[in-house]
Amino acid sequence: MTADLHTLLQQHFGFASFRPGQSEVVHAIAEGRSAAAIFPTGSGKSLCYQLSALHLPHLTLVVSPLLALMQDQLAFLAQKGIQAASIDSTQSREESVNVMNGVRAGQIKILMVSVERLNNERFRHFMSQVPISLLVVDEAHCISEWGHNFRPDYLKLPQYRQAFNIKQTLLLTATATPQVIQDMGQKFGIDSNDITLTGFYRSNLNLAVQGVKSHDKIAYLAQWLSGRVQQSGIVYVTLQQTAEQVAEQLRQQSIPAQAYHAGMDSERRQLIQRQFMAGELGLIVATIAFGMGIDKSNIRFVAHYDLPKSIENYAQEIGRAGRDGLPSDCLVLANGDNLNVLENFVYGDTPELSAINYVLTEIVQCTSQGAQQWEILLNSLSNQSNIRPLSLKTLLVYLEISNIIKPVYSYFAEYKYKFLQPQEDVIARFNGERQDFVNAIIESSDKARTWATVNFEQLNQCYPSDRGRALTALGYLDEQGMIELQTKQMTQVYDVVTPHFDQSALAASLFERFRTKEQSEIDRIHQLVAFFTSGTCLSRQLSEYFADHQLQADCGHCSVCAGDPARLPPLPALPPLEQYNFAHLSQSIINKLGDSVSTVLVSRFLCGLTTPVFTRLKARSLTGFAALEQYRFSDIKTWVELHRG
Repeated sequence: MTADLHTLLQQHFGFASFRPGQSEVVHAIAEGRSAAAIFPTGSGKSLCYQLSALHLPHLTLVVSPLLALMQDQLAFLAQKGIQAASIDSTQSREESVNVMNGVRAGQIKILMVSVERLNNERFRHFMSQVPISLLVVDEAHCISEWGHNFRPDYLKLPQYRQAFNIKQTLLLTATATPQVIQDMGQKFGIDSNDITLTGFYRSNLNLAVQGVKSHDKIAYLAQWLSGRVQQSGIVYVTLQQTAEQVAEQLRQQSIPAQAYHAGMDSERRQLIQRQFMAGELGLIVATIAFGMGIDKSNIRFVAHYDLPKSIENYAQEIGRAGRDGLPSDCLVLANGDNLNVLENFVYGDTPELSAINYVLTEIVQCTSQGAQQWEILLNSLSNQSNIRPLSLKTLLVYLEISNIIKPVYSYFAEYKYKFLQPQEDVIARFNGERQDFVNAIIESSDKARTWATVNFEQLNQCYPSDRGRALTALGYLDEQGMIELQTKQMTQVYDVVTPHFDQSALAASLFERFRTKEQSEIDRIHQLVAFFTSGTCLSRQLSEYFADHQLQADCGHCSVCAGDPARLPPLPALPPLEQYNFAHLSQSIINKLGDSVSTVLVSRFLCGLTTPVFTRLKARSLTGFAALEQYRFSDIKTWVELHRG
């Protein structure tokens, strides 16, 4: 077996030997066990699944969080002659159908999808018919609510693995703290001996933090970059607007720079990325939209114009530098000017107790009418309860953990189709009972001028059959180009496992859980500041944060080791809140909210934190919105309470 793996490694990838950690992970998979690879960014995590996929008999299904990650991986695999594909939202119907046919025929060894793709009933139905050897979860830290970008949909992956009868799992991440590592392993039943950490420290990265006032940042950055204009590098900022401003200001100082962010036209973004990868463009000023999956070996520097969102984000972003092993510089320009804004974003995610009660009341009312299942449209419930969609997903996961509800399936409430060939020709393509069934689907549909909507209830009455068979038939007609099929209104169905519960106690418990998570996120921001302003070696701190205890001595080449620990400049003084006219700033939103007004909502409005109800009321256009965004949310809340009595 070892010889086989080394042969594949050399034939397909051109490597004579494995990099640290790869051999242990690949052999665990080859021997039939699940595994986790926790390697620093750029240390070869992807090869662990790519090589395993060649060795395994059936499909390797890769769940990846970003389209850009998938596209980069697919381009690499194509170069190596490995049959891989994705199914994603950018594809035409024909492209998706071709991929599905390739998977069915066993021609495609690796299929990459987003975690959201698994909410698609048609896709799940398709996957359940395909033999799958390995489930790969990229950026696997997303499965832990203690991870830095927890994604509730990731929590469903263990269930999908079971539903698709996938025997093995491979988890990949660069940034996992000890708590997150334990959480990931438990959720997928991975033996601790099969969790491979290669160590976080990279001796070629020179870490530096410099305390700089906001108005001095450009001058400092331009000076720092002046000796690096022939090199390739990234300057990270928080906001799209800042990316444009900083790029322009650098160009004015004769430093060629291009902005890159998610708000740009996609063709423009792709052009800039291609030019950067080809070395035609040296410097990118980017939001974190840039860099995920970027495999450019000679990035010589990464600078943070704004503070990163967390230590994990910082680690990922600097990890893009120096992948060729040569010395590379990583600079953070630090001040506390936007710390209040960063904190306030966290407070915007915590649902009010009344909002949690609204969702629980929906469940109670559903079961009181005799129903055993609860169906929801996420966006609709988000608007009604005034809970942000991601926070609502998290609440639903908490309800699952509390054994109140259990996810059964998701489906599109509406399937619409139009004929691309004459109806009689479509029916004539089938014989006997199959023809009768196709005809029944068509005849029972609700018809408009061009489109018809499938009526599953009517179909079942005239031709008793399960929903899955109808979906298979519709999918086939779509794949064959006989109809164009469209889906909308994703509905999630839950079994209500515990219909009778103490609503008041449960709501309080859930609210407290959100508050704990909120405090954890606030602590994460303070941890970040403490890290950057510490008098302890930056490299050593970072390694220990990510469970790597191999670096027993200070690195000797970070700014702290050079005797220059960062000191944040004093914060600019904000005027006392008493100087503001409460009625002038808040009356418009108080009037708009009416009976649903609360201290928290008024405080969010003044801090510029969006919620579903603010979107509905067009609150951004009202006097007072974001007027106090530079202040701490907790201070604003106290001030609002004082004035509302």
